[in-house]
Amino acid sequence: MNDYLGDDIRLKRDWLIFLLPFGGIIIGYIYMNYGKVFLNNTLNDTAKLNNLVIDSVHGKKEVPRRMGPIVYFATFVTVLFGGSTGREGAAVQMGGSVAATVNKFFKVNRLDKKILMMSGISAGFGAAFGAPITGAVFGMEMAALGKLKFEALVPCLTASFVGHYVTTAAWGHKHEEFIIRTVPEISISTFMIVILLSVIFSLISVLYCQLRHGIEKFSEKLFKKNHMKRAFFGGIVIVVLTLIVRSQDYNGRGLQMLEQSFIEDVPPFAFLAKLLFTAVTLGTGFVGGEAIPLFFIGATLGNTLHTFIDLPMSFLAALGLIAVFCGGANTPIAAFLLAMEMFDGKGLEYFFVACLVSYLFSGHHGLWPSQKIYEPKSRLYNILRAETIENVEKKKKL
Repeated sequence: MNDYLGDDIRLKRDWLIFLLPFGGIIIGYIYMNYGKVFLNNTLNDTAKLNNLVIDSVHGKKEVPRRMGPIVYFATFVTVLFGGSTGREGAAVQMGGSVAATVNKFFKVNRLDKKILMMSGISAGFGAAFGAPITGAVFGMEMAALGKLKFEALVPCLTASFVGHYVTTAAWGHKHEEFIIRTVPEISISTFMIVILLSVIFSLISVLYCQLRHGIEKFSEKLFKKNHMKRAFFGGIVIVVLTLIVRSQDYNGRGLQMLEQSFIEDVPPFAFLAKLLFTAVTLGTGFVGGEAIPLFFIGATLGNTLHTFIDLPMSFLAALGLIAVFCGGANTPIAAFLLAMEMFDGKGLEYFFVACLVSYLFSGHHGLWPSQKIYEPKSRLYNILRAETIENVEKKKKL
């Protein structure tokens, strides 16, 4: 994938980080001039990316065909110059762009169009993480809370496996491996600890989502939606933060420290640093995914908690990785399946509980405001059916 190349180039040339603000100008220029489509008398900005893909599943908007190459290039620029981001955003959006192209070519009906868009999401996720079963469910689960369209299961599964095998077999790409060395024995006390930790991980996911969306709204208002100025400013902030921490561990994908968190101690506040770097990067108009940053945040937080909790380090890192992702993405089934595929089925009882708890305690927050809520997470919430997370947030402030 493009982010591998970008990371490798930057790590060999530290000075590239100082070009990040100018990379922001390039990305801003592209989106301001080529990232807009005129639909239903409304000017829709494709910088909304994953939200646009979700809206297309619900039939509210169309994904432009040019979104695929634009997001590919923009993600490469972001990672190359040191923006903190991941790969799955680009993969999902490219999958959605390909699906939209197929939709327009064959002129499929509205129902099949939704299934095709879900399949595009599944193909992108399965290819990005080497988790085809997870990818199949993620494509169905991403767009809505409390509702799965099971007639899309076979198409999504097919697309996810094809995406996975094209990436691994045809391109020879090898995905990262995270190994749990020891899983604690099943006991009530350990389950209680896992539940408590999962609550903490879910709250961290909420903190990230709120900070990231807050920075996005503030920067859009400050620069009056001028994406060039906005991203240039965000790039300067990331450069300053990098100079403060005197390390590029939190730029790009940060895979080295993510892998390290499974085997040895990492800086105790690494999870907060990555959280801030990623929120600023994506909140100011740079492009990329949020899954790998959430993996990083969760795994390093689990590593830090190992100092206070007598459980295996690799187990806590894995628990944090999955639970923080689950809380942010609002996809408990996909997150559980990801744990099974990523960690070879180890500790499935603990991961099932962690995903459930994280999903419930993260409330109606999330990475993607366009997600619809078909079933609230609790009866205590009075939420209209098919209300979006964005509208729920707005009503809270009234």
